[in-house]
Amino acid sequence: MKNRAIYPGSFDPVTYGHLDLIRRAAALFDCLVIAVGRNSEKRPLFTAEERADMIRSEVSDLPNVEIEIFHGLAVDFARARGLSVILRGLRTVSDFESEYAMALTNRSFAPEIESVFVMPGERWSFTSSRLIKEIVSVGGSVDAFVPPHVSAMLRTRLKPENRP
Repeated sequence: MKNRAIYPGSFDPVTYGHLDLIRRAAALFDCLVIAVGRNSEKRPLFTAEERADMIRSEVSDLPNVEIEIFHGLAVDFARARGLSVILRGLRTVSDFESEYAMALTNRSFAPEIESVFVMPGERWSFTSSRLIKEIVSVGGSVDAFVPPHVSAMLRTRLKPENRP
């Protein structure tokens, strides 16, 4: 179970900030599982399969990184797969507050699984998937924040005639 981590999230869409964290974590862990959440409570722009494919195409050069789709609690997913660490990104102080509460809750369910927090590079510290979608929805360019194929998918999905 040692040195195997999960990085769970919605990744709707994946950003360069997410990818920065993935690359940092791939250097720290023998195995890193990117767990794309399928959450019926949220209304993602992209399906879980599309989000997993977005990530897969960007990390194919990292042999110790796997991408899986999951539903339910990340801590249960980690335990079922023998992963000893839940990796989370921290961009701001408000991220810390919510992530700290989540880490303590996870510890109560699975004390054998540690939470590890990693900060993205400064360039990505204020990048969020929500903000990316807002920018695209009003016609702005997000090419500096997401890979080209993700930007193209966003523009297509957020055309007025394609919106849900």
